[in-house]
Amino acid sequence: MPARLRQESGPAGAVLGLIERAIAAGVDLIQIRESDLATRELLALVEAAVARARGTGTRILVNDRLDVALAASADGVHLPTHGFPVADVRREYPDLLIGASCHNLEEARRAEEGGADFVVFGPVYETPAKKPYGPPVGVEKLAEAVRAAKIPVLALGGIKLENAGACLQAGAAGLAAISLFQTSGDLRETVRRLRAAGGKE
Repeated sequence: MPARLRQESGPAGAVLGLIERAIAAGVDLIQIRESDLATRELLALVEAAVARARGTGTRILVNDRLDVALAASADGVHLPTHGFPVADVRREYPDLLIGASCHNLEEARRAEEGGADFVVFGPVYETPAKKPYGPPVGVEKLAEAVRAAKIPVLALGGIKLENAGACLQAGAAGLAAISLFQTSGDLRETVRRLRAAGGKE
């Protein structure tokens, strides 16, 4: 299960605490989205996250900041819809793990053709953070994206324990979320329940 970790306020140390808990809980991918941090602070945070994830099954990605991902030896980069073109990054860095945000089938197709390793598709459900991208696409569109893609499609947007199973039953390879992970009182149990919903327990 991927976690998109972002601390809305407070020092980077608080984010690192979240990252440590996510690694301990067995989260597969952690995407660091601290766009408000100065480059030096962001680099230090990513380097610390990479160090803590070393030797575990968790991989660290940096949102949008390819320069920081490379400098910190992160596993990969996550490209927003209006960020660097996937094809350009893949051509220059063939071994880098690349995820891409997609909000419709055309964007998902373009990301796959460009060489993305996976796409994050949504928002599937209503969520304030994704309102600028329009109304929720719904589970049916998610299923359509899954059928059309040859790479993993992760569901994003309004994901909760109560609706995670529907996304996985629609064929999503995983779930990407912010508040689901950050507000969990027992992150290890949350991850266990999500894996159980996908039949992976």
